[in-house]
Amino acid sequence: MTNKDTQYPLHTKNHRKKLIKQWLIAIVVVSIIIWAFSGVPSLELKSKSIEILKAIFNGLFHPDLKYIYIPEGEDLLRGLLETFAIAVIGTVIAAIICIPLAFLGAQNMVKLRPVSGISKFILSVIRVFPEIVMALIFIKAVGPGSFSGVLALGIHSVGMLGKLLAEDIESLDFSTVESLKASGANKMKTLVFAVIPQILPSFLSLILYRFELNLRSASILGLIGAGGIGTPLIFAIQTRSWDRVGIILIGLVVMVAIVDLISGAIRKRIV
Repeated sequence: MTNKDTQYPLHTKNHRKKLIKQWLIAIVVVSIIIWAFSGVPSLELKSKSIEILKAIFNGLFHPDLKYIYIPEGEDLLRGLLETFAIAVIGTVIAAIICIPLAFLGAQNMVKLRPVSGISKFILSVIRVFPEIVMALIFIKAVGPGSFSGVLALGIHSVGMLGKLLAEDIESLDFSTVESLKASGANKMKTLVFAVIPQILPSFLSLILYRFELNLRSASILGLIGAGGIGTPLIFAIQTRSWDRVGIILIGLVVMVAIVDLISGAIRKRIV
């Protein structure tokens, strides 16, 4: 008997053991799943529920085209424009506020470590609260509407932009800075001619990316009363105007897709 003849039975025996083991594991897993779902009450689809689902899909596939533009009163275009404006203003506010916090948080820009630590802590605290929580706070503080949405997006975006900008500043190539200092340049000239040119492309790319995120968030914040297209969307859902829900969702998808394409193209050229 050759070595191959002796190895073959061993191979088949090991293969059978593996198969038995796999089947046992599968049986145990399936048994656990069945046991877990045994306590869940069975879902009974009523005829009314099926009718509601049919109405939803019918409205989504047959959108209310008249709602796109209405000369008097609210319409899709006004809602999308308001959402766009909320995202733009919120992003601009965040970009302005985050700059001093980022420079104070960068350890290579501030000699005092406690100052850098406090600035980074502030940015971390801001990032903890989601936009929707901040929107609820500002709705209580200043009332429902676009202004609360702008404040929520602006303050929340400071955390992300400030953190990433501080990291870019800390990874600067300081050879240019040192050469300017050696030639007698003051702090302002060093900042303008050595620091800003290095961080500006990355910072602009971050701003555009944050704007894309804010545009999506602005449409959601309207659902809780923070302005934008989300407000008529929640009203349409509550009144079961599914054809209006359909046209609003289509409008949102088109606007976000166009902004993503333009923003992506600009960011590729910048970086």
